[in-house]
Amino acid sequence: MEKSNKHEASAQFAKLQRANDAKKAASDYETAAVALRAKTERLKALRLERDAAAPPQQPAPVKRKAKKKVQSGTFSEWLDGQDKEGRHS
Repeated sequence: MEKSNKHEASAQFAKLQRANDAKKAASDYETAAVALRAKTERLKALRLERDAAAPPQQPAPVKRKAKKKVQSGTFSEWLDGQDKEGRHS
């Protein structure tokens, strides 16, 4: 009977210990979340202040390459070319 009481007491103590650890972990998580939100708000304010001070620059115009003129031929010319290359259908 004595071992049973010790076992029960030990189990109850472990259960209380886990409950306290869970409360502490939740508290730590909430504290970290609050700190992250504060940091995000501070950085957003700094970014908005920086953007307001310096107006956005216009991007450089994109230079487009001229397309190569593709020489188009007829279908029969293409077939003749295939025959000359040794491709037979």
